[in-house]
Amino acid sequence: MMLIVKWLLSAVALLFIAYIYKGVSVAGFGSALIAALVIGLLNLLVRPILIVLTIPITLVTLGLFLFVINALMFWAASGILRGFHVNGFWAALIGSLLYSLLGVLIDRALTGGAGARWV
Repeated sequence: MMLIVKWLLSAVALLFIAYIYKGVSVAGFGSALIAALVIGLLNLLVRPILIVLTIPITLVTLGLFLFVINALMFWAASGILRGFHVNGFWAALIGSLLYSLLGVLIDRALTGGAGARWV
């Protein structure tokens, strides 16, 4: 049940990003649901492979290259789908940063802020 709620809230987050940032557009809630699913699948299946393949550049950039990988996953989802569009790499970078930030807030709200805590 929690997974479905997170998926629905992620779709709402995509709609919110499209509303506040002109570099990302979503046709409607159905498109946002599909886009959230595809982004999640890309992050689950493709992102780990890219991280392993780019370990040297990630180390040289002190981890900042991971932002590029996130942007590429966001941009790739827009290339696969019709109702979800990102206007280039820089829009994907900003959109992925906003989406990640909202994803953290969604996770915190759903878990009651019970993430990894130092006690």
